[in-house]
Amino acid sequence: MLNDPSQKYRPFPQVNLPDRQWPGNVLSAAPQWCSSDLRDGNQALAEPMDNARKRQFFDLLIKCGFKQIEVAFPSASQTDFDFVRGLIEDKLIPDDVVIQVLTPSRPDLIARTFEALKDVPRAIVHLYNATAPVFREVVFNQDQAATRELAVRGAQQIRQLCEQYSQTDWTFEYSPETFCFTELEFALEVCEAVADVWEPGAQRPMIINLPATVEVSTPNIYADQIEWFCRHFSRRQQVSISVHPHNDRGTGVACAELAMLAGADRVEGCLFGNGERTGNVDIVTLALNLYTQGVAPGLDFSNLQAIVEAVEECNQLPVHPRHPYAGELVFTAFSGSHQDAIKKGFAAQKTSESPYWRVPYLPLDPADVGCSYEAVIRVNSQSGKSGAAWLLEQNHGLKLPRGLQIDFSKAVQRETDAHGKEMSTSDIWRLFRQRYGLTEQPVIKLLGYDIRSDEQNVCHFSARIRYRNEEQHISGSGNGLLSGAADALRRSFDVQLEIGDYHEHTLGHQSHSRAVAYLSCQGRPGETCYGVGIDSDVSSASLQALFNAASAIMAD
Repeated sequence: MLNDPSQKYRPFPQVNLPDRQWPGNVLSAAPQWCSSDLRDGNQALAEPMDNARKRQFFDLLIKCGFKQIEVAFPSASQTDFDFVRGLIEDKLIPDDVVIQVLTPSRPDLIARTFEALKDVPRAIVHLYNATAPVFREVVFNQDQAATRELAVRGAQQIRQLCEQYSQTDWTFEYSPETFCFTELEFALEVCEAVADVWEPGAQRPMIINLPATVEVSTPNIYADQIEWFCRHFSRRQQVSISVHPHNDRGTGVACAELAMLAGADRVEGCLFGNGERTGNVDIVTLALNLYTQGVAPGLDFSNLQAIVEAVEECNQLPVHPRHPYAGELVFTAFSGSHQDAIKKGFAAQKTSESPYWRVPYLPLDPADVGCSYEAVIRVNSQSGKSGAAWLLEQNHGLKLPRGLQIDFSKAVQRETDAHGKEMSTSDIWRLFRQRYGLTEQPVIKLLGYDIRSDEQNVCHFSARIRYRNEEQHISGSGNGLLSGAADALRRSFDVQLEIGDYHEHTLGHQSHSRAVAYLSCQGRPGETCYGVGIDSDVSSASLQALFNAASAIMAD
């Protein structure tokens, strides 16, 4: 890399638009969406989709709700030509969907494109030619007049063919390819000339598409370009202004959003941002960004994981685990402080009277895109007390008191530090059961008990237990059930223990639901151990929790 990159690269010039309006605008409606997955996205694959995968992808786009789908570059290959013919001849295009095809401004290729579209009910014919200085001078050796004339001749041929095949409802789309680094005045001049040929109106719909073919500036400059064009184009009310951003600078989504603020009516892009180089703009991210601002996007991503799997199968490309909204880890928190905030957010959401979603670190409710809450909190060596506690509550209904949360998190920390890997939900549940006595054969297992009170209100406790596979009886007294049981343990096992915190709740909301009890015991100074018991009888659950805590003290 150069110490002074300004010797080789120049900043893109600003647009002279001192009274720009887009910064104060608000997105309040979704744009028209056009998927270019089957054309632009397909061209970007090392192994382009065959007919079967293209049909699978086409069906997916229909299910998602796309009404405009760019299906092919029919003159580019026989595969693309045959795919268009198959959609038409097999009557696979729904009545409310318009297919779009792309053609350069070459007479033979335009003619071939219309051959592919024979008998189509509705179609968008998308004409393009490159207009930027670097393309005029380096690639095509053309001046501005030749470039403008190329666009005009293409538009004239397309109009003639559309009139010839008048049984089809035609929409004409024109792209001054490389618009974002074409002189604005010249891009406007070419588009005006093409529109003069087409004469757009209610019966002759037209789309002007203004691509960011290669990102060369910050998104605000692209927005300025779009607003400048919308202000100066003489037939603005008769055409739809479309954008087709790429992602070379990693700001394709921002470019599209700012372009919509600047007046764009329509967006072309791909699911998950597939496309040449760093990709096209990601329509999934754009749509769900609108959704999280309270704007209905007009696309259905309710089962986002199924869409991810279908796209990965068709494109043979993975969706990144941290891809916005769709990645495997985007709703996941490993950090302890994040987990604590999310846990509290979910608790507050349950009791809130507000209809609005307010959970820290989660701008979108995972359930809205078909994701469960299981993946929201995952536990590794970076996690704190809330992560494992939240998983136990979500999967097993346990609401651990704070002291037990802290104690168990230390056990989880030791476990994750030992092997350095993430702990699964089943790993956490297994560790919890082993540590707090929720096993088939705990060290001390309650088999039965009896309690009675004398005239002085002293509770006399006796129980039948199994201790290390041997059955025995224990007895003691105290001012209640647990204190009597604790006295029995002290007498029988010569163990020092005092009952600390005690909590209980039911598992579920029905009358026959089981109860869970959490209990801590203090042994020697500074020694605290916890036990947990679950039983249909709350007293039995409490006693087993005490026995499990005492077993831990005895083991120490």
